[in-house]
Amino acid sequence: MRIGFIGLGTMGGPAALNLIRGGHELTVCDLDPKRAEEHLSLGATWADSPAATAQGAELVFTMVFGPRQIEQVVGGDHGLLSAMSAGQVWVDMTTNKPAYVRELAATFAEIGVQVIDAPVTGAVDGARAGNMTQFAGGDEATVARIRPVMELMGPLHYMGANGSGSITKLASNQLWAIHATAMGEALVMAVKSGVELSRAWDALKIGASESWCMHHDAPSVFAGHYDPSFNLDLCKKDLGLIVEACNDADTAAPATRLVCAQFEAAREKYGGDKGELHVVKLEEDAAGVSLRLDGDWVPHWEK
Repeated sequence: MRIGFIGLGTMGGPAALNLIRGGHELTVCDLDPKRAEEHLSLGATWADSPAATAQGAELVFTMVFGPRQIEQVVGGDHGLLSAMSAGQVWVDMTTNKPAYVRELAATFAEIGVQVIDAPVTGAVDGARAGNMTQFAGGDEATVARIRPVMELMGPLHYMGANGSGSITKLASNQLWAIHATAMGEALVMAVKSGVELSRAWDALKIGASESWCMHHDAPSVFAGHYDPSFNLDLCKKDLGLIVEACNDADTAAPATRLVCAQFEAAREKYGGDKGELHVVKLEEDAAGVSLRLDGDWVPHWEK
C-alpha cells in the first residue's frame, strides 16, 4: 500500500520501519528530518507537511505527542483535513482524548475519510520488534481491511466504535502508573525491612504480585536510569487525560488520583525530562534506600 506516516519519535520511528520492511511504500514526515534518515535509506519518501504526506496515500498514520499536536497536524492550509479525500483512511495512534477522537471522526466522515483511533502500548522494545499492542476504535470493516498492515507493527485489538481505542489506552496507562508506583513502594519496603533486593524481585515476579511492570520496568530502576525513553512530562500529559476520562465517566478513582499526585511530585523534584520511573526514586529517596542492583541491565530500547 501507499502509506503516509507522520511522527517518527520513540515509538513512531520503529513502527514506520516495520511497515517499510513489510513491503509498503511510505512517505514520512516529522518536525525533525534527522529522524527520517533510516527510513529514507530504506526507500521512504520525505514530505514537508501533513498534507504532502497524505497526498496519494491510501492509508495515513499519525503518532505525535498529544491532542494539541493532532490539532496542528489536522488544521491549516497544510493539514490533513485540507488534503485527504473520500476513500482514504486515517489511523491516529496518538494517546488522545476520546471525545476529540469522536469529533475528528465525524468531521472527516463528511469528506468520506474513515478515522480509526489506535493508540499503542508495549514500550520501545515492542515497537522495534513489531510487538507493539494497538487498541483500535472505529468502523469494524475498515479495521478488518487494514489489519494485515497494522499487524506488521504488532497485535491489534478491535475495541468498538470511535473513542473505544483511546479509552482502552488510557485504562492501560492508568494501570501501568498504579503498578509502577506500587512496585516502588513494595521493593523499598522489602529492602528496608532486610530482604535482599534480587530475592525480593524474584519473589514479586510470581503469584499475586506479578505484573508486566515488575518484569519489564524494574531493571530500569536497578540500572539507575529510570527509563528515559518515556519522560515525566509525557506521564503528566497522559495522567491528565486519564483523570479527565475518570471525571467524564463520573468515577471516584481514588488510587489513580493519588498516583497522579506522586508522578507530579516526582516531576517537580527531578524535572519533566527525567525518566518515568523516577516515581520509584521518589520512594527510594523518602526512605533512604537504594534499589541499585548489579547486573547486565540492557536498556529495553536497545534490545
